Amino acid sequence: MCGIAGIISCKDNPAPRPEQLQAMCESMLHRGPDEQGSNIQGSVALGMRRLSIIDLAGGSQPIFNEDETILCVFNGEIYNYRELRQDLEKRGHTFRTNSDTEVIVHGYEEYGDNFPVKLNGMFAIALHDTVRRRVVLVRDHMGIKPLYYAFDGNYLVFGSEIKVLLASGLVDRKLDIDGLGQFLAWEYVPGSQTLLQTVQKLQPAHMVAIDLRAVDVRPRQYWDIPEHPTNTLSAGEWEERVDALLQTCVRRQLVSDVPLGAFLSGGVDSSLVVAAMGKAKTFSIGFDDPSYNELAWARTVAAHLDVDHSDEILAPDIGDLFNRLVHFMDDPIADFSIFPTYLVSAVARKKVTVALSGDGGDELFGGYETYVAQQRAAQYACLPAMFRHKLVEPLFRSVRPRAAKKGLINKAKRFFEGAALPDNLGHCRWRVFAGQAQLTLLFTAEAADTITTPIDAHITRLFEKAGQRDPLTKCLYVDTKSYLCDNILTKVDRMSMAVSLESRVPFLDPELVSLAFAIPPHLKVAGNTTKVLLKKVAARHIPAQCVYRPKEGFSIPIKHWLKSTLRPIMEDLLEEKTLKEQGLFNWDRVNQLKNEHLLGKENHSHQLWALMMFQAWNRKWLKGQ
Repeated sequence: MCGIAGIISCKDNPAPRPEQLQAMCESMLHRGPDEQGSNIQGSVALGMRRLSIIDLAGGSQPIFNEDETILCVFNGEIYNYRELRQDLEKRGHTFRTNSDTEVIVHGYEEYGDNFPVKLNGMFAIALHDTVRRRVVLVRDHMGIKPLYYAFDGNYLVFGSEIKVLLASGLVDRKLDIDGLGQFLAWEYVPGSQTLLQTVQKLQPAHMVAIDLRAVDVRPRQYWDIPEHPTNTLSAGEWEERVDALLQTCVRRQLVSDVPLGAFLSGGVDSSLVVAAMGKAKTFSIGFDDPSYNELAWARTVAAHLDVDHSDEILAPDIGDLFNRLVHFMDDPIADFSIFPTYLVSAVARKKVTVALSGDGGDELFGGYETYVAQQRAAQYACLPAMFRHKLVEPLFRSVRPRAAKKGLINKAKRFFEGAALPDNLGHCRWRVFAGQAQLTLLFTAEAADTITTPIDAHITRLFEKAGQRDPLTKCLYVDTKSYLCDNILTKVDRMSMAVSLESRVPFLDPELVSLAFAIPPHLKVAGNTTKVLLKKVAARHIPAQCVYRPKEGFSIPIKHWLKSTLRPIMEDLLEEKTLKEQGLFNWDRVNQLKNEHLLGKENHSHQLWALMMFQAWNRKWLKGQ
């Protein structure tokens, strides 16, 4: 596990300087505290920071081929490197190390630009072919590892984090207000866009092959989740296949020369990963608020599986933690769970260097309540419009939100909020935290005029790209290609790497992803039951009461903390004078959101938190304060 960085100078511009590359590498010391590597040849500079996991002594990067004409730096792990190495050695390639990185340069030699398809792992790769005078950038199939780039015609700058690009001194800090609209709507910026006009994300399963004689950056997709024909397997046969393959994928990801463990929430996904590991070290955290504490479930599963379990009930200084985490939010997300993700990563890092997680199970096997809500919305729409709009919806709007994490009232209010959004958003309506009407109220007229991308643009595109799949599988495809990679995986990468912990995601093995998307929809969501098949698999390994319990999610009581611990930070970041001088937001609307939330009339925690995260990002990463 590492962080990578690079510069390509174009035309007759000066070559990259060692001090530029050094600054880029130093900016991501947290990603690789063990070692630094660099190489500058002509117009191409490659650098990296290493967190040593495999071949601790011999895996230093850059890694070269036999005659040192091809080299690469790489962030991630290649889980099938042993099998690839055997095949490449049979084809005449000579290996100098025992690292997984070396299969990349020899794989490129043997398979050309098709080499990423051969890799099973999580990766962001920069490869320099000095003979053919080209650079190849690649991101893994599912987007587990990040890769950002900026190209202005004079320089192409790339790296594992946006701060790495900014450290080069070659990237302008210009706000993309269009991206800001997306951020406030979804709590992340979807697709290739970021909050900086000059910076883009290389999307999952994409690569860029760059001819150094005429640099042109055109990403192309090298893989997609396959569509499957109708099958005739029984539910029991599917259950067997999923159980067997999940165990294979977990074992595949246990390769490590350093201590390894797993996150354990006590839910279906993380419990299945731990069950497949055998003897394992597991880690959980909890909070004083009982609505946000799932430690009892994690302890039950840990005892049942007889693993070496560690957990802590935390009462963090949330204000200090907020300021600390802004450093790792140069590509910000407003997901509340950045806090518990960071804290459980810190707990795990005390004992291990690698931790497996259960992320991806919801997107592959139908675990979100939004899929049920979409079905219920269709039924609700059959009721008379007068009854819906004049009686039911005003009634629930008038009810104050409850203090508990979820509950019937809070879920009902959220249902009606989502159901009021446009139908073309489908199940994603319940992921929107500021719809078009709310954004119109929130932005000043001048700022709103610069927003050109509708908030549903990427959702519409992904639904179209999902092809002829059934309706539920289309929803899973959309979530896998947006919410999972742009929010969940970004969060896990940022927060685990903040403490120099490698996080692995067995559910996102491409083989398991392909199998999961072939499973019939009725084995994923049936009525009010989510993850139908996966829960049956889980019940083979862990107590039924842990499997068939309400889904809680990994979160913290932000809505309460905004009224107490976090209120001084909120008042500072959303201060009237600052917002009016900034000219982006309508102060009256922001003040209304604050007052209604503080008085308990509405739960505006998501909108307020997104505004706070942006303002904190703006201070540190746009203004450099």
